[in-house]
Amino acid sequence: MELMASMMCADYGNLEREVRSLEAAGIDSFHIDIMDGHYVPNFAMSLNDIKYIAGAAKKPLDVHLMVEQPNHTIDLFLDVMRPGDTVYIHPEAEYHVSTTLQKIMNAKMIPGIAVNPGTSVETVYEMLRIVDKVLVMSVNPGNAGQMFLPYVGEKIPKFEELKAEMNFKLYWDGACTAERVKKYAHCGMDGFVLGTSLLFGHDKSYTELIREVRALA
Repeated sequence: MELMASMMCADYGNLEREVRSLEAAGIDSFHIDIMDGHYVPNFAMSLNDIKYIAGAAKKPLDVHLMVEQPNHTIDLFLDVMRPGDTVYIHPEAEYHVSTTLQKIMNAKMIPGIAVNPGTSVETVYEMLRIVDKVLVMSVNPGNAGQMFLPYVGEKIPKFEELKAEMNFKLYWDGACTAERVKKYAHCGMDGFVLGTSLLFGHDKSYTELIREVRALA
């Protein structure tokens, strides 16, 4: 099971220390949410944040682009990332999704799509053949701490049926509690994005918290 730290929730006054501590504790990658104020009604993190974390971290980056027309700006992000990092785009935000995914692959990054709560499995079916990762959003994108949408769980068995055929991995993003990790880790999820529910803002060390999450699965 892969665990990704949602860096939007990190302590920005001590960002390098946060990166070092998370890596020492056993985090698998750093999840970076980019929001443009158009595709979602909020701004979060930036190109400079990606560049800084890419320079400080040894583990891969997991960049989630919540932006309109990512094909127009994708090169800016790819230029500050490293081969083997992951980039997720939202299919609804792009006219020609496969073109942007091809740019990601040409840069030797891992291509992924993020699936909103209101987006059906059938809508993204064709793209499942060309992406390596699928990020299932259990909340509407745009803000941390949003309400969990329970009907999202009904998609998981559908994606699980397609994983072997299409050869992709499945990840959970949003409202990631202990109960949901325990339930969906046994339903085909390959990893989880950890925010304030299980990782940031607690009295325990990152080592203890990550060990507890792994024990749930």
